Amino acid sequence: MNYSALIYAYDQRDIAITGKGTLDGQANDEYWWPWKGTKGVPPEATQTAARAKLIEMGARGVPVADRVFGAGSKLRPNFIQPYRCQNVLVDGVTIVNAPMWLIHPVLCRNVTVRNVVANSHGPNNDGCDPESCRDVLIERCTFDTGDDCIALKSGRNEDGRRLGVPIEDVVVRDCGMKDGHGGVVIGSEVSGGARNIFAERCRMDSQNLDRALRIKTNSVRGGFVEHVYMRDVAVGQVAEAVVTINLFYEEGDAGKFPPAVRDIDVRNVTSGKSQHALLLRGYAHTPVRDIRVTDCTFDNVAKDDVVEGVTGLTLKNVRVNGRLRNETISR
Repeated sequence: MNYSALIYAYDQRDIAITGKGTLDGQANDEYWWPWKGTKGVPPEATQTAARAKLIEMGARGVPVADRVFGAGSKLRPNFIQPYRCQNVLVDGVTIVNAPMWLIHPVLCRNVTVRNVVANSHGPNNDGCDPESCRDVLIERCTFDTGDDCIALKSGRNEDGRRLGVPIEDVVVRDCGMKDGHGGVVIGSEVSGGARNIFAERCRMDSQNLDRALRIKTNSVRGGFVEHVYMRDVAVGQVAEAVVTINLFYEEGDAGKFPPAVRDIDVRNVTSGKSQHALLLRGYAHTPVRDIRVTDCTFDNVAKDDVVEGVTGLTLKNVRVNGRLRNETISR
């Protein structure tokens, strides 16, 4: 319980935000964003204490109704948040200067985000974060953000496992990604699982875009990620890797819930510049499984792949700096 999202709906049907206008959250380096904890801001003026308390409450199973924050806590609200809604449309608007995540549907069914321009470079300014939703379409959008462009989520730690509602049946197509930590991202709050994710015909290009496809979790978050498919994506450049799967995100392998990541299919993806083509880090005791990379071309790659804790990585007709690779790797 915190400040309301700037635009909020609870348990509604057939709702929409449409038009060619601009929604301005008025966040900047003076308002909202310093609460994250930026240089020169004292800790007592940031979210640090309240965030730690909130995570601790979740770990203890404190009822949600008793997790009351708000004034003085410095926890930033999301911009747009439909919660437990059905038939949601966001179409045509431009969103700028968000306190935190821009579009955050939670526990919703049948969500369409179309023709949206998300241009906000503050901390945690993810573009679109459907969480524990089903039947989601994100198309013809442009993302230029301070965090992940699209991040698919399903709850964090005990809360995600308590509800057990995955993010599933998601289509991302014909989108453009500029700045951001990742183009299409799954995690890191994915304790309820993620499955049936499809991304196609997207364009990604920025020296400030870190990755094209990114999966991030750990054994504290847990969850499963399966049946993820990316095809026909053109990447100009990314700062880290074209495909990243990282099970050592934040807390790393420090919990009792090793995630299951399996059946990831990447085909007809091209990139012009990156540090790595693939950066895949699973656990030796719980490896990432069945990763297929087919008909892809990765040019101007500075460093070798990182492949740890992976079983069944198959490369078929993959060219890295002009060298053809056809092989199956388990490490």
